[in-house]
Amino acid sequence: MMKANADEIFKKRLERHHDELKWLYMELYNNDSMFAELCTNMYLFYTDRRNPLKKRDKQREENPGWFRKNDMLGMMLYIDNFAGNLKGVKQKLSYLENCNVNYLHLMPFLDSPKEHSDGGYAVANFRKVRPDLGTMRDLSELADVCHEKGLNLCMDFVMNHTSEEHEWAVRAREGDGEYMSRYFFYNNYDIPAQYEKTIPQVFPTTAPGNFTYLPEIGHYVMTTFYPYQWDLNYKNPRVFNEMMYNFLFFANQGMDIIRIDAVPYIWKEPGTSCRNLRQVHTIVRMMRMIGEIVCPSVLLLGEVVMEPEKVVPYFGTLEKPECHMLYNVTTMATTWNSVATKDIRLLKRQMDIVNSLPGEYTFLNYLRCHDDIGWGLDFSFLNQWEMQEVPHKRFLNDYFTGKIPGSVSRGELYNDDPVTQDARFCGTTASMCGIESAESEQDADKWEAAVGLDIMLHAYMLAQSGIPMLYSGDEIGQLNDYSYREDPDKAADSRYVHRGKFRWDLAEKRRDGKGLQGRIFNALNQLEQIRKQEQVFDASAKVYTYDVHNDSILCLTREMAGDKFFGIFNFADQPETAWMQEEGSYTDLLTKKTVTLRDLTVPGHGFYWVKRKN
Repeated sequence: MMKANADEIFKKRLERHHDELKWLYMELYNNDSMFAELCTNMYLFYTDRRNPLKKRDKQREENPGWFRKNDMLGMMLYIDNFAGNLKGVKQKLSYLENCNVNYLHLMPFLDSPKEHSDGGYAVANFRKVRPDLGTMRDLSELADVCHEKGLNLCMDFVMNHTSEEHEWAVRAREGDGEYMSRYFFYNNYDIPAQYEKTIPQVFPTTAPGNFTYLPEIGHYVMTTFYPYQWDLNYKNPRVFNEMMYNFLFFANQGMDIIRIDAVPYIWKEPGTSCRNLRQVHTIVRMMRMIGEIVCPSVLLLGEVVMEPEKVVPYFGTLEKPECHMLYNVTTMATTWNSVATKDIRLLKRQMDIVNSLPGEYTFLNYLRCHDDIGWGLDFSFLNQWEMQEVPHKRFLNDYFTGKIPGSVSRGELYNDDPVTQDARFCGTTASMCGIESAESEQDADKWEAAVGLDIMLHAYMLAQSGIPMLYSGDEIGQLNDYSYREDPDKAADSRYVHRGKFRWDLAEKRRDGKGLQGRIFNALNQLEQIRKQEQVFDASAKVYTYDVHNDSILCLTREMAGDKFFGIFNFADQPETAWMQEEGSYTDLLTKKTVTLRDLTVPGHGFYWVKRKN
């Protein structure tokens, strides 16, 4: 690309956003010189951007909805667990293609201390890959190969904090005022005490409080998550600018999607919860514009683990958008609540809320992710059926740890708080569905039922609006890995029970249609192929729930250009009737048989994908 032409492209993009970007920047910082520096560095990152990436920018500017197509399917994985290192991932891309995956989310891989890494979320160096995983060059080369194969690459960008071993933190600990100003330091407890009155605790059991005392310098530092993760002070424009340069650096390595970790926490004000403050949205909006100026093919994925009314604002508005995509966190937790209760009323309500949003709002849907499951349910809604918060959370945790008679789920609690009696839950999809307990008991009937539940839940996820995300190992029904208990670096963190190494020996069995791996892998492959081929799964389809007058059956309807689809999912373990009276005949998309939707009996934990075509 000729330099004069390239400069003109940058100039036009900057002109489109300049006034709003400057207005917002000055509103936060009132600092002309720092804004000028930001613009200068944006241009430098643009000129450093490789021509293939600039070509990708142009193509996706012309097709801004590229990521909402019905062929999008994601998978999240840990590099070391999956393939050892980045070069190993490159060698395993054919397997991901075999899984129909075209969106690869690499879990944290930046340099972080082994002893205090929080799974990679305590970053010591934003420009260095963890040595055992490879180098930045390996990352860039992986991105190039992914692009050649039609895969999009996603990474985590930890914005809220750094490791205490980050260069800034090291210099701050030495008493350097410039670097202390990049964090929240106080020489007595007066101001921290004021903060503590209104800030909730993230980990009250394992990391209580929001400040850590550093006796060597006689100061307190804000540490919302863990003592070794120091919160960044975004009131300092130097922090914002430098973190934006890190963002653009990753974009220039070839990242297609940047997952903004813990974004609601990044602005702090005394007397508030320090969550979801107005300035957070200002920062995300500026980040969106910076991306559209320098690297418009790169998407922002917001990690907002909160109730729906606090999640949706992170999309911004259609006129002034913020994140391109958000996690559908609450629906994930509610899905497992429906499995335990065999009751879909709350799930149906949440589906209705999501489906009422503008079609441009894109959610990532998943059954499991790398983290624990917190029961952030709508208890004001559940109360009408006498599901009180504390006892119901206890019931859910007892159910999924297999303590309730009849429960087939197996897993472990995380951050079990004896005072509040609150806890979160850990376990793989397959173990939560009962495959682990069925195999340990050698019970063939339970095994069939558990495999059926696993497949039904994936079918339900694939039928939702948005982008489905698989958690590596779920496609072959991988079970809990309890070996973490023998590792002193992991033993205290039960989340590692579902973060085990990928079982390539089991993946080799995926062609066997009778075994566990083959049953699940082939079923998911069939569903994914149908989803790619049928226009009714397009993002522009009209999606809504359909009341079948049975609280155990969720029915999702999709309509597109005359096609009408019904996804009918039984969350009970016994056959239930979907009380429907639809005219005409429908085709079962899996068996190709004709189905009549009149008082349809759905097997326990079974489902139907049916379609009527004009």
